[in-house]
Amino acid sequence: MQPVSESPAAFREARQPDTRLDLGRIFEARKQISRMFRDTPQFGCPSLGDLLGCELVIKLETANPIRCFKGRGTEVAMSRLARSADQRAAVCASAGNLGQALAYSGRERSIGVTVVAAKSANAAKIDRIRGLGGAVELVEGDIEEARKRAREIAASGNALLVEDSENLDTCEGAGTIGLELVEGFGRIDTILLALGGGALATGVGHVFKCLSPATEVVCIQPSGAPAMALSWRARSIVTTDRADTIADGVAGRFPIAAVLQDLLAVANHVPLVEEASIKAGMRLLLRHAGLVVEPSAALGVAAMLEDLSRYRGKRVVTVICGSNVLPEAFCRWTQDQSRSAIASSEGSR
Repeated sequence: MQPVSESPAAFREARQPDTRLDLGRIFEARKQISRMFRDTPQFGCPSLGDLLGCELVIKLETANPIRCFKGRGTEVAMSRLARSADQRAAVCASAGNLGQALAYSGRERSIGVTVVAAKSANAAKIDRIRGLGGAVELVEGDIEEARKRAREIAASGNALLVEDSENLDTCEGAGTIGLELVEGFGRIDTILLALGGGALATGVGHVFKCLSPATEVVCIQPSGAPAMALSWRARSIVTTDRADTIADGVAGRFPIAAVLQDLLAVANHVPLVEEASIKAGMRLLLRHAGLVVEPSAALGVAAMLEDLSRYRGKRVVTVICGSNVLPEAFCRWTQDQSRSAIASSEGSR
């Protein structure tokens, strides 16, 4: 298939949804992203697709040095910062993946990076941030407390705040995933996206609404961290007192208003899934695709397990967004004896 970026007609005829994002900037963003993060594998998985009753396509965003999709956005942000004469430092709050991505992209451009994380954050992710040259500050509380501290650092010093999903570079960088999928497949009925802060969902969702508007955009959150899903349903900001899920990469409590408006323009369906289904999804991806994934990356399979009839007979893409998981935790979750999700799915076929 001809690359979308080389098809002016497709660009001119695209009707863009009412978001902060722009399809032209997403095309341009692709030029700023290292080949380390672009053109990731995308392939059919017949074994798991047969189990789920659909034609399943996997988009593997873990085949890069930081094992997650967030390098696309940080590459764009740090490329922009490298051209600036005003700032040579960046700061972010992160549960681990954004911090690794920012540290990697900053190091490649000699930009100093500070990452603020909760003391409860994944220790392996924090170690990798330091290994990539990022300075780490740990705070009490959760990711929301880390965000507060990152804003303070940016306000008091000469550092760019890279706020995941609020910073458009993170969304439009993630949107390049959508370009690769649209170029690679003649038809995609449904795209499944993990929903946390919203960069992946709004970026990829924007591209599909422009270039493949018939595709259903499904954005999934765990029931233990439902703030963005509840906000989407209410069409206004809903906050929660706590987040209780193994999917730490999507466990926010305070959605950003501008991001919610973007999500309202691109998402067709925003389901909540149970922890047992997330663990079952991790097991199935290991068994049928040989993939070790973090819980956030299994949200798409979890959504299919809980609503098989919605996806039956369709070509469905699930974006595997990260694989930064502690081995002992992965073993514990994938060996969990709760098999209700799998049993239910097999009984519903």
